[in-house]
Amino acid sequence: MENSHKYFKRDISWLSFNYRVLLEAEDETLPIYERIKFLSIYSSNLEEFYEIRVAEHRGVIMKKNFTEESGAEAEETLAEITEEVNRQQREYYRIFSKVLQELNRQDIYLYQDSRPEPFHEEFVHNFFNEEVFPFLSPVMIQAGDIRTFIRDRRLYLVIRMMKKSKRMADPDYVPDYYYALMKIPYAKVPRFIELPTHEGKHYIMFIDDIIRANLSSIFPGYVVESCYSIKISRDADIYLDDEKGGNIVENIRKKVKKRKIGALSRFMYDSNMPEDFLAFVCSAFGITTDDLVLGGRYNNLQDLIKLPNPKGKELEQQVPSPMRVPFLDEMGSVFRAVKKRDILLHFPYQSFDYLIRFLMEAAFDPKVDEIKITQYRVAENSAVINTLISAAQNGKKVTVFVELKARFDEENNMSTAERMEQAGIRIIYSIPGLKVHAKVAVILRKDTEDGSKRRDFAYLSTGNFNEKTARIYSDMALLTSNSELITDINKVFAVLEGKLTDPTFRHLLVARFNMVPELTRMIHREIEHVKAGRKGRIILKMNGLHDQNMINELYNASENGVEIDLIVRGICCLVPNRPFSANIRVTRIVDMFLEHSRIWYFYNDGEEELFLTSADWMRRNLNRRIETAFPILNAEIKRNIIDILNIQLQDNVKACLIDEHLHNNFKRDDNPVKVRAQLAIYEYLKNKI
Repeated sequence: MENSHKYFKRDISWLSFNYRVLLEAEDETLPIYERIKFLSIYSSNLEEFYEIRVAEHRGVIMKKNFTEESGAEAEETLAEITEEVNRQQREYYRIFSKVLQELNRQDIYLYQDSRPEPFHEEFVHNFFNEEVFPFLSPVMIQAGDIRTFIRDRRLYLVIRMMKKSKRMADPDYVPDYYYALMKIPYAKVPRFIELPTHEGKHYIMFIDDIIRANLSSIFPGYVVESCYSIKISRDADIYLDDEKGGNIVENIRKKVKKRKIGALSRFMYDSNMPEDFLAFVCSAFGITTDDLVLGGRYNNLQDLIKLPNPKGKELEQQVPSPMRVPFLDEMGSVFRAVKKRDILLHFPYQSFDYLIRFLMEAAFDPKVDEIKITQYRVAENSAVINTLISAAQNGKKVTVFVELKARFDEENNMSTAERMEQAGIRIIYSIPGLKVHAKVAVILRKDTEDGSKRRDFAYLSTGNFNEKTARIYSDMALLTSNSELITDINKVFAVLEGKLTDPTFRHLLVARFNMVPELTRMIHREIEHVKAGRKGRIILKMNGLHDQNMINELYNASENGVEIDLIVRGICCLVPNRPFSANIRVTRIVDMFLEHSRIWYFYNDGEEELFLTSADWMRRNLNRRIETAFPILNAEIKRNIIDILNIQLQDNVKACLIDEHLHNNFKRDDNPVKVRAQLAIYEYLKNKI
């Protein structure tokens, strides 16, 4: 693993995170289908990594895109990536084998490297003929011929065969090989087929193997010598941050369509493929050795998330049900409750329904004049969007800032925006050269019938307005009617509407305006406390830490005696356990929920300051996005969040400490009490009811 002097390489650090995801699949204390889920997540993560990050390095080498990285640096990084990914792939298939053994102990058999048992042959043959064969379109491959285009994210089989001949019995017979390429159907046929049970045992088969078992009927007149799985990944980064002028919707729409034909970033192949077979395939499709990544008999294993579970919930992780918030329920009206006090919601520990209620109440309240909200990633058929449409249809003025450049959500965001526009909602589209990642909403409301007094409301969050991800992402959201916070929020929307170019904020930290200067000031303040003989303490929870200027500030604070705990789920380019980072500890937590909330804590000589935010300390977040961080001003809420941070730092089940070699070292201490932070947080919040 990377061990540079002051900074880990971003992509090598990310691979360390994804390896930690893979380690969940090896945890034998977890239900078997939870382990399978993490095998799927690991594969899905790696797919996107090749589509974006590896593609970017290849673009630098080919001089198709320009960054601070040189071609030589890109080549060096790609070599490190390939070495580490190949190591992880070997680990993946080792762990996959252990998972299969556990499935067998549960009387569930996923066929591997074998033809179906005699008692399944008829079913497999009939299923193939009736459900699969009509969708197959094999193509013969000839060296020097026109190349067949290979789609990204699709599975293919490459087949080597010989024409049937009486001479085949001759021991000196040297066959002429013929090659074929065949795409495995993905829309019409599921990846996994449940076969009839036999003697109380459940059997499942990859569609790949059902096809393999019937190759002779696909290629009559040939003898199939061998068959292997391949797949490719293509450059999916369409460089939307560089949009300039014109019709941004149409420009993005055109670029999204080109994603399907992006440059090659990975060619994954079965590691058992003979070298001469691989050489032919590479020659036929223009694959270079730099493109090669080891795979196995089965690729696209993110599909494992769809593996049938014939035994149901007993083999799955039982996720705690989202709790109700009694105060909100008792008050009946969200507005009435928030008038009395700020309310913090913890997803998925608590129900996301309260946001829907908040917006629905605004949609039908005659005193509400206007709703403004940002949209980054929303669910398909979103209840959030439906409530906004209801508000517009009820005569409310609704303004939605839609970030079209949310990667892989561009099409959904465009179609959602068009639907809202048709309903009379005012849509503000992406700002060229910037992404808007802030998660904020404001409701402008009269407090009296004549409008002589106002009481506005706001919702600020660390996560998206997305009811689907709110079930699996750990996020926090604040409901408030604090007029000073709302004044700042209205300034954010004024910036988005192009009405304000140089705002000043009293409470919010907003990227590209006051966020970095204020963060720097608070770090320096902790240093000054230490120099004065007092305590200096910082806790930062985020998804990614990459910005070298901010890392340098943390190194400086560490060297001056400030105690720093980082809870970083993903990329962390800060190197711990060095003289310049001796007072910094880096914790990574991977568990049943995706850790997504960002929290910044500064001890401030006992006058503790706490911010929740949408921003990671990545260069893009701090410099090329509109992000917000909002202070927690309510003492009780502040205490609860600090308690939750401390619970995460006490985790000795799912937490890893990251060392100077980027190793994930499970935190095992002498505490006889096992603290699994996510379950402990649920109990903590439950006891607060």
